[in-house]
Amino acid sequence: MCFHGTPCPAAADDGRVLAAPVSRHPEQGWTLLCNGVVLFDDDGELLPDGQVVLSRRWQLANA
Repeated sequence: MCFHGTPCPAAADDGRVLAAPVSRHPEQGWTLLCNGVVLFDDDGELLPDGQVVLSRRWQLANA
């Protein structure tokens, strides 16, 4: 899915949020990254396979 010079981290990699943004929607609170990850403003993530990754802040607050 990544067509620019330096390949972005895959959606399954730990650094997946470092991928290049391809579509930003700040009015709705989300950004689509070139690896297919939807990154939400609250730090939550939606992976291309439908898996939800909860915000790190939520995880710390509920630990």
